[in-house]
Amino acid sequence: MTADVPRSTTASRVTDRPGDPSPFALGLLLRRAHWRAAAVMEEALRPLGIELRHFAVLIVLVDRGPTVQRDLVSATGSDKAGIMRVVDDLERKGLAVRKSVPGDRRVRAVEITPEGVELFDAAHVAAEPLAERLVAELGPGEPEQLTDLLTRFAYPAGSEA
Repeated sequence: MTADVPRSTTASRVTDRPGDPSPFALGLLLRRAHWRAAAVMEEALRPLGIELRHFAVLIVLVDRGPTVQRDLVSATGSDKAGIMRVVDDLERKGLAVRKSVPGDRRVRAVEITPEGVELFDAAHVAAEPLAERLVAELGPGEPEQLTDLLTRFAYPAGSEA
């Protein structure tokens, strides 16, 4: 199929090097930034005995309160099996519990425990110096500017948050 495309109109090969003019460059740069940020946050969570995937669920539970598993799937960008494993882990650690939903015996809501809230707060304290290190190369006001730009990028006007 590529033989049908004239050579002169073929785009340059995509890379993830800074300054790449490819239409994929922004996505690749965001992926690299995500990897770096995730590694730093994993470093903060490791001493607390959880991973970023666990913390992502705790964030939803703190924000929304008891949440059914299918809603955790969409809120975290995970899949059903992955969420089940994460909730199993959180239950085993005493950080969350599954409870029956009144009116529907088949559905279970996940609720954060007081121990989960305590760990959630401890994670924020542990992450603070690492988050500062993450933006150390940015100038005055740039961390806030980056946050603003990424927020507008991730949540375009008129989209559902």
